Amino acid sequence: MGHKILVVEDDGATADYIASGLDQEGFVVDRAGNGRDGLFHAIDGNYDCIVLDRMLPSMDGMAVLGSMRAAGVETPVIILSALGSAEDRVAGLTSGSDDYLTKPFAFAELLARIRLQIRKSKGSGPQPETTLSCADLEMDLLSRRVRRAGRPIELQPREFRLLEYLLRHKDQVVTRTMLLEGVWDYHFDPGTNVIDVHISRLRKKLDEGQAGPLLHTVRGAGYRLGADA
Repeated sequence: MGHKILVVEDDGATADYIASGLDQEGFVVDRAGNGRDGLFHAIDGNYDCIVLDRMLPSMDGMAVLGSMRAAGVETPVIILSALGSAEDRVAGLTSGSDDYLTKPFAFAELLARIRLQIRKSKGSGPQPETTLSCADLEMDLLSRRVRRAGRPIELQPREFRLLEYLLRHKDQVVTRTMLLEGVWDYHFDPGTNVIDVHISRLRKKLDEGQAGPLLHTVRGAGYRLGADA
């Protein structure tokens, strides 16, 4: 049985777009077209993640979220909104949401964020990892050493952090927004090529002289660390 997702969205085309994509990925999807129905589902259903539009008829998304949290519902919530200013994002995140995605959005990014929230909420007790690996690439988090096929790779601190993030999301598409937030702590796009520069340097260090590439660019979506192209 796939993970259960609740999509609370009054725009039929957007709801169809999300539900269809999630269905193809093996999720079980319930839908609500207004805030009151969304709140009823959220409290009554056992969901793994809730995708919640901010502007809804009958009860807006922020009110739905506040009522959910007041009722003790701890299900991860990703807010969707056309309101994309820093103030709007902060308001959404401080009111109890786990993530905030502005419209228009790419389905690949929403999917990656849903999977991240499910992993975080399903995480078992505190058992910190000391090593991360992908194919013949190994990272020791304690000694901060990185090797590929036994060969040491020297990384700058930001490159190390970038690679650690990619290893923690190996075989998944990681978007530029996720990297800006997870590696640079930017909750906005600074409009620079900082990611491209660091990805290029990291790719050269990881893949130069090796049997096959590990760091791949996924056109229009982001990057993926994995043995297969």
